[in-house]
Amino acid sequence: MQYINLGKTGLKVSRICLGCMSYGDPSDQNRTWVLRDEESRPFFKQALDAGINFFDTANVYSNGISEEITGRALRDFAKRDEIVLATKVHGQMRGDPNGKGLSRKAILSEIDHSLKRLQTDYVDLYQIHRWDYEVPIEETLEALNDVVRAGKARYIGASSMYAWQFMQALAVQKANGWARFVSMQNHYNLLYREEEREMLPLCRDQGIGVIPWSPLARGRLARPADSGATKRSESDRFGRLLYKRTEEADRAIIDAVGAIAAKRGVPRAQVALAWMLSKPGITAPIVGATKPEHLSDAVAATAVSLSSDEVSALEEHYIPHQVAGFI
Repeated sequence: MQYINLGKTGLKVSRICLGCMSYGDPSDQNRTWVLRDEESRPFFKQALDAGINFFDTANVYSNGISEEITGRALRDFAKRDEIVLATKVHGQMRGDPNGKGLSRKAILSEIDHSLKRLQTDYVDLYQIHRWDYEVPIEETLEALNDVVRAGKARYIGASSMYAWQFMQALAVQKANGWARFVSMQNHYNLLYREEEREMLPLCRDQGIGVIPWSPLARGRLARPADSGATKRSESDRFGRLLYKRTEEADRAIIDAVGAIAAKRGVPRAQVALAWMLSKPGITAPIVGATKPEHLSDAVAATAVSLSSDEVSALEEHYIPHQVAGFI
């Protein structure tokens, strides 16, 4: 496994991050594909054995159950100081008016709930899951600074927003001497490259680590375009919002992934992930795994080097898409 600094920090993370949204409560009608506790545990062991030290979850995943599963598995299989544990805050956790969002009340409550579920005294990376339009950004950032100063988080990060919003947050943090965002977790893959316009250049300029979610476009880049529905695609309502239809350009990209994979004799997922890992500024794609090959392919992708011609073949059919993932 290769390791890399997360942005400008001294924190070393594996080039692959295990996304733990895949582990939780399958009784949720929108996530019937997730794995329960006992089904999930082999994937944590497989990841650790492969050298993955970076694990990402969120309070809202299965309403906290993902954090519980992640905490138990990592407690049993790993030494706390040797892993990098990340979680997120923003989503609806309770039905009352303060049961979601990025107010000071919500953040200071939710960090404690997350730590309890994760069975740890601190998280390495605490991230705002989305932008909260109902809360002044100064309130959110001061609360996050207090979380860091209290020792409950080592670093803070952000996810899925406009570049101007992210830059505004960085400027407010600098002006007040508050803890600075060190990472951006954004929607990015071969089928959705809108982040290349503003967010990725901003992150490179500011020394921000980039840890993309959905690097395989909800599995679309890992199978032929005309494949039938999967258990996940049938229940993944958010995925249908991200990829409303397979345009001809998207199909051509998927076909290009397949052609290169066939020529090299490797799975499609390795080609799509190798492309992402080759892009400047990308730290670690967040990969979900519900089958052993999902993880083994992700790890193998770190050793795949694409030629300039192959990269061109993967990129040449891309057309602009509507912004998707946070609006």
